[in-house]
Amino acid sequence: MSEPIRIAAPDGVAPAAQYTHVVAATGRFVAVSGQLPLDGDGELVGAGDPVAQARQVFENLGRCLAAAGADFSDVVKLTYFVTDMAHMPAIRTARAAHIPDDRLPAASAVQVSALARPEFLMEIEAFAVVPE
Repeated sequence: MSEPIRIAAPDGVAPAAQYTHVVAATGRFVAVSGQLPLDGDGELVGAGDPVAQARQVFENLGRCLAAAGADFSDVVKLTYFVTDMAHMPAIRTARAAHIPDDRLPAASAVQVSALARPEFLMEIEAFAVVPE
């Protein structure tokens, strides 16, 4: 396996969204962190609204995967970091809208976290393997 390579986030995606490529025997491993962008005033888009955040986070995940040469069909695991398990229905709805024919288990990994900003309700990481 090679050392991870950090790649700049696509335009419109929060600078904290980052992804790396690692070349493995089975292909390229891609780790993507879907976070929220900031608006013109420096506020989180969808702050405090789990439905808006989930939709935006999945949209950003898709953009970051595309920039890394992958898409949702390459994803092998999703990890959710949430402040409250009550946000999971919003995540499931956004997931169904962004990942048609989803073949992943209904629950990948979920971690209830105390995130740095109280209005930032969730972060989702996607791990994909892209054949070389």
